[in-house]
Amino acid sequence: MPAEAASSGGGAEPPGAPRERRRRRGRARARTEALLHTLKRSRRVKANDRERNRMHHLNAALDELRSVLPTFPDDTKLTKIETLRFAYNYIWALSETLRLA
Repeated sequence: MPAEAASSGGGAEPPGAPRERRRRRGRARARTEALLHTLKRSRRVKANDRERNRMHHLNAALDELRSVLPTFPDDTKLTKIETLRFAYNYIWALSETLRLA
């Protein structure tokens, strides 16, 4: 018993009460199902927005890369992986040309 009294800070409350208070220390209040649903929905919407922005930036960067790569038929749009592979090979070819010159 002395160990429980020392850990509860005086022992004025029943033994179950301090544990309940400790468990909720990080939260201001208990969350209801509706509030949890709203929070999950807003987090998902924000995550979707971040992913959409990330993809827009990635696609814009790939478009810029495509604009500086020489392609034979000008109306052909390279896929993402083709663009990266072509850019790698083009940079390698340019560096080999510089090395040999």
